[in-house]
Amino acid sequence: MQKIFNPLFVAIAAICGILAGSIITERQGERITRTHKKLDNKIDMLLNLVNLQYVDKVDIDSLVEQSIPKILEELDPHTVYVPAKDLQMVNDELEGSFSGIGVQFNIQNDTVMIVSVISGGPSEKLGILPGDRIVKVNDTLFVGESINNEKVMHKLRGPKGTHVTLGVKRQSSDSLLTFDITRGDVPVNSVDAHFMMGNHTGYVKVGKFGATTYSEFVHALEELQEKGANEFIVDLRGNSGGFLEAASYMINEFLHAGDMIVYTEGKAQKRQDIRADGRGMFQQYPLAVLIDEWSASASEIFAGAMQDNDRGTIIGRRSFGKGLVQQQITLNDSSAIRLTVARYYTPSGRCIQKPYGDKSKYQQEVFDRYSSGEIYNQDSMKTSGDTVKYYTVGNRVVYGGGGIMPDIFVPYDTAYNSAYYTKLVNSGILYDFAFRYSDEHRQLFNSFGSYKAADEYLKKEPLFDRVLDFAEAKNIKRNLSQAEHSKRKITQLVRSYILRNIYGENVFYEVFHEDDPVVKEALKALKKGSK
Repeated sequence: MQKIFNPLFVAIAAICGILAGSIITERQGERITRTHKKLDNKIDMLLNLVNLQYVDKVDIDSLVEQSIPKILEELDPHTVYVPAKDLQMVNDELEGSFSGIGVQFNIQNDTVMIVSVISGGPSEKLGILPGDRIVKVNDTLFVGESINNEKVMHKLRGPKGTHVTLGVKRQSSDSLLTFDITRGDVPVNSVDAHFMMGNHTGYVKVGKFGATTYSEFVHALEELQEKGANEFIVDLRGNSGGFLEAASYMINEFLHAGDMIVYTEGKAQKRQDIRADGRGMFQQYPLAVLIDEWSASASEIFAGAMQDNDRGTIIGRRSFGKGLVQQQITLNDSSAIRLTVARYYTPSGRCIQKPYGDKSKYQQEVFDRYSSGEIYNQDSMKTSGDTVKYYTVGNRVVYGGGGIMPDIFVPYDTAYNSAYYTKLVNSGILYDFAFRYSDEHRQLFNSFGSYKAADEYLKKEPLFDRVLDFAEAKNIKRNLSQAEHSKRKITQLVRSYILRNIYGENVFYEVFHEDDPVVKEALKALKKGSK
């Protein structure tokens, strides 16, 4: 489920994704696993001594589990240990699918509420609908205060071909509905949205770089092209990265034969150049790329390749600054290490990795951009001390060592912010209100011919007053002056949430970006470039 948070909450969520990093290939990781599986060393000797000679009985497996992360902490911030119990879920995020029943859910009033049914998944085929409440799983009551996201995922996901029986309460039915679902492959989309902005501009929002991202991306571009798009906006804001290969294939669509995409190099990794093969279908289309402080890794590879080749305009704020590449190496017990094996360099030779000698400062660095005013003021933008000049193919000066600097800086939008608005967002009140509203009016929305007709209806509804009443009933004290200051932002976000619950992600972004200053700047840049 997607929610919109203030900068601090976005930061906390995004840092987890960025630390996972980019992965070159698992095949190389498997080779390393075989090479080092039988390595004897001082740590093995120590564990053996503790096991045989220590005064008390020790759980050696538990000791190893606790020790590995501490050892890896001495390396870079992106080398991490993934326990066996977490590996499948971690891999699912990038593999493009997982096995389950195919729904997005939210927990409301101690009940599992179906927010949307994933197209092509098992639940859609059986007729489960948004708004359904799951109250029984395998004939056992599944409601109450003990229900949480982890328990729901454990119950609903499972091996392909296995069965789960759901007892579902639907508003239009007096009796409980029973569905016997065979778990199957559920697609995980990494292109969050694509739609036309006006008659000629195609917008594509990429959430991560996974196994299916390239095919999703090209499909989105082709669909927009058929609708008349002759220029594109690629939105990588908040995208923490993923597979290097996916980013490279996507970049290849826009560059000419021989153009450098990226190169990687490490102590045990010879320099590897990745260049465009000239077969890209969108080489002549004007392009704008949107980034922010949470665009990391593969996102920075994409933005850096476009910038260094003078191929597109980079718009937004300085990116995260992660220029390290990981390989996933599977261990004997099916746990894994994501080990940093190389640095990547943009075509001009920049390594945009920011310093990580002091780990506490590294983790804090993006938060410091908020407190220092960097995200609000271009003059406060820093380069982590790197003053070396690099040059694009058009001889423009660019810098490395701390992220990709945008060609056009757009500050974080605070025009309608207030403490009251922040409290509404962070408490989840706006999201909860929108879910209840869409659930109660689902039949009405189904009668509209299009989302635009539904949106016109919502614009005439007293949503603002209803939200304030709803928040007050939830013990959030009304502050009318601050609420009035944030009224436009409150109502726009609520409309976006309501329409997404009915019509999906594309509509959410279409409505949410109506007043987006970064998107507006991208449209201006594309228009200027076409003259």
